[in-house]
Amino acid sequence: METDSESVASDGITSDAGLTDSSFYMPSSYGEALLDDSDWFSDVGDDAQDEYKADASDSEADIPVMVPTSLSPIPNTIFEPGEEALAATEGKNVYIKTELYDSASTSNSTPTQPPAPHEPVETPPIPHDEHQSEAEESHSEAESRTKRIRKPTQRVRDLLEGRAVASNLPKGRKVAKGVQLPTPEAPVPNVESPDAVEQPRDTVLEGEGMSDWMMAADWVEEYALAAEISEAEALEPRSLAEAKKHPDWPLWEKAIHEELATLKTAGTWVLVNAPEGVNIVGSKWLFRAKKDAAGNVVRYKVRLVAQGFSQVPGVDYFDTFAPVARLASIRAVLAIAAVENFEIHQIDIKGAYLNGVLTEDEVIFMKQPPGYASESPGLVCKLHKTLYGLKQSGWRWYQKLVEIMGKLGFTRCDVDQAVFYRRNGRKLVIVLVHVDDCTIVAVALPLIEHLKKEIAKHIDITDLGEIHWILGIEIRRIREARKIFLSQCSYIDSILRRYGLKDLKPVLLPMETSTHLTSAQSPSTTEEFAKMRNVPYHEAVGSLMYVSLGMRPDITYAVQTVSHFSTKPGLAHWEAVKRIFRYLKGTRDLWLSYGGTLKELTGYVDADGNMAEDHHAISGYAFLLHGGAVSWTTKCQEIISLSTTESEYVAATYAAKEALWLRSLISQLFDTSLDATTLFSDNQSAIALTKDHQYHARTKHIDIRFHFICWIVENGSLRLIYCPTDEMIADTLTKALPSPKVKHFAAELGLVSV
Repeated sequence: METDSESVASDGITSDAGLTDSSFYMPSSYGEALLDDSDWFSDVGDDAQDEYKADASDSEADIPVMVPTSLSPIPNTIFEPGEEALAATEGKNVYIKTELYDSASTSNSTPTQPPAPHEPVETPPIPHDEHQSEAEESHSEAESRTKRIRKPTQRVRDLLEGRAVASNLPKGRKVAKGVQLPTPEAPVPNVESPDAVEQPRDTVLEGEGMSDWMMAADWVEEYALAAEISEAEALEPRSLAEAKKHPDWPLWEKAIHEELATLKTAGTWVLVNAPEGVNIVGSKWLFRAKKDAAGNVVRYKVRLVAQGFSQVPGVDYFDTFAPVARLASIRAVLAIAAVENFEIHQIDIKGAYLNGVLTEDEVIFMKQPPGYASESPGLVCKLHKTLYGLKQSGWRWYQKLVEIMGKLGFTRCDVDQAVFYRRNGRKLVIVLVHVDDCTIVAVALPLIEHLKKEIAKHIDITDLGEIHWILGIEIRRIREARKIFLSQCSYIDSILRRYGLKDLKPVLLPMETSTHLTSAQSPSTTEEFAKMRNVPYHEAVGSLMYVSLGMRPDITYAVQTVSHFSTKPGLAHWEAVKRIFRYLKGTRDLWLSYGGTLKELTGYVDADGNMAEDHHAISGYAFLLHGGAVSWTTKCQEIISLSTTESEYVAATYAAKEALWLRSLISQLFDTSLDATTLFSDNQSAIALTKDHQYHARTKHIDIRFHFICWIVENGSLRLIYCPTDEMIADTLTKALPSPKVKHFAAELGLVSV
């Protein structure tokens, strides 16, 4: 059965075949009633009920149900056979009017037009013989009066009109009935043919691989979306029980035994009787399918993690912070390594957190691993080493790492505490650490090989060879051209699949120039809140934010704008999020490139307050090194500027702080002195303010901390140069621009097609 999208009437009912784009078939049997997103309810006569009961008793045919999504979702209510449909009606009967279709009905059948909500349905007169006796007539009248169904109460009318909900309890991860997820026996149905999803009840997988927001999906490709999400999560079980049912269980089981062997070798715990009155932390298995740059599974990895959320602060743990290498540090070092033709390798620390040692003050008891307890299940694990999931594990591992690197003669970088370097004349080795991933950069390969052997004496490592993949970022290198390229195309593909958006039409702009998002577009009614209740807005924005912070500065402004409404997003905000995904789909092949020619550190800064709803100007800056952006940001200024000059001046101060940090990083790691860094601005007045204060009347109110840039310019570390607006690269970080400028500035930032 196909539905023409143009034939959908304004009331949500199709004009020919029967189902709207937002409707789906739902297997049903007698006694089941659905109170979810239904747009019209009324009474069903007893004759129709009797006929329905008779049909249901003879066969188990699925009955399709109209489910428009114009009202707020009401949790599903299932009624047992023989019970009346009572849905929070204060003890009064109310029936749900549905079209009763035969499972073999064709697209030529036209559903009966439903009456308006709450409109009384007239019961047709009962035909009778004109010679019927008055007694029989009076008996019929009395019988009809007893069969009359009472009108809905105010509570029911509130439910129907979306002013109330039947329950405030959160819905579980359960697929809406009728959505057929892919299984080895049941292939993915054609989304254009709803009839294709009619399957026996025992083949419907409820709750597998489905996000809550699918309960209120409005898209035609609902079935495809369910299949995509199921596919994305299929490789990674969420529990031990689920892993045992997985076709790859032998591989997962092997990984579990490897993890247990690692824990035993490390002496992570000893089994003891549980003391009375102590906090016992739970444990859980985590399953991860490690993939390469092409998306192929290369390793099945299982971690036993402690449920640290039950730890008591000040009793079970104290310090928790553990630094990791900043992405800007990684990009800057890789850019210089490409130009200088340095060697770049990578190693992985096996069980990094297991190397941390708990102090005497940190006495932690944990439940035994689920499904792999000893012969004495009453015993608990007294931890000697840190374990993944504990609050202090990251901090204890970092302390161990600093100790090891110190023994090997490395110095910790002052401006990035997760970057270490060792210099002996011209023999330079740099190590960038991100938890258990270590990127090693050296002037010669023997230095790297020697370091690997040194580290292996202290902790177990996996030698990954030359770098190709780090933190979800694919890396390609052309040694002869002294170029390096970084991309998140695989990650972009994965998030498009995760949110079911991979089939959307690509666009040329991450945000239209006419778009003006405000808080007034946030939900204000029950219906609007209901439509956004299960939309994965926060998750989607978080995924986009990692792309923005990683290798795609061209979407930074758009992502910052939509993140501003994360507390109360509306449909307009969600459409803006989807547009960013569409732009990424069309530009997934853009790579951030460095190298080729030697170019010094250069910055661009801009500010814009025209689009700010709260009158806080938007600042943006980008710093380029060897042809590509190594650091960029978009942020709202914390003050309300009184003029364009002031906002540009404040933005320049933000950029000056980042310039000093980058200069310190490069100078310390590579033992070089840098000339004054050029910072381009398109505001002549702001540039003049950094040199003198001739506009005292208009600048006397500016906070003293924003005059920091004057000192930086005066001591020769930074120089501000005027740049025309048409050439201002940071312009793309402060406002939505037309397509030609977006494309031009993306290329200037180092984004190229490979």
